[in-house]
Amino acid sequence: MFIVTLTYTAPLAAVDELVPAHRRWLAEHYAAGVFVASGRRVPRTGGVILARGVSRDELDRILATDPLDPVRTYEVTEFVPSMTSPDVASIAESQ
Repeated sequence: MFIVTLTYTAPLAAVDELVPAHRRWLAEHYAAGVFVASGRRVPRTGGVILARGVSRDELDRILATDPLDPVRTYEVTEFVPSMTSPDVASIAESQ
């Protein structure tokens, strides 16, 4: 599983112009089973995406197609969720 931390590099007005396309892009990757959760950071300096089921190379290819690409950078952290609450048990991975 991966935690993708997005950081905006442009004013929010520029980001907001791209948000509708970004949401369509998110929906596409939710439908494909790659994205598990996503949302804004607080304060609104970027966002976070949880992704799984792809290699790091494939994730980088997906992230490069994000409509927000011109106005953000991203950092990817890989981890193995070996323990979860029952509400999200489906994301746990065996080691």
